[in-house]
Amino acid sequence: MSANGPPPPPKALALAARLLEAQGFTVVARNERGDSLYLRPADCPWHLRLSNHARTAKQRARRTDILASLVIDGPRSAERIEALVADAVRNFRASLARKADQASESGSRR
Repeated sequence: MSANGPPPPPKALALAARLLEAQGFTVVARNERGDSLYLRPADCPWHLRLSNHARTAKQRARRTDILASLVIDGPRSAERIEALVADAVRNFRASLARKADQASESGSRR
């Protein structure tokens, strides 16, 4: 890889985290290895997961507070990371809207 090539996953994850923070997300937790970050907007109980690997079924069952995941498992250009972050934020907001719709529907029925 040349010096001008795409950043390796650790640097790509750091760039994605900075871009998510610019979108109003805050890192609230990270796993012990440091390869997964959990971010959320202020005053929001739901999380967006940023990692270099996909979640297992066991992880999905255990962490139901994660509405969207962004996985960067290889070198990506800065432009590609920006697009992935935009997609993850859009998916998070859509999932958040679905959660709000579900809550309003369950509250209106007797």
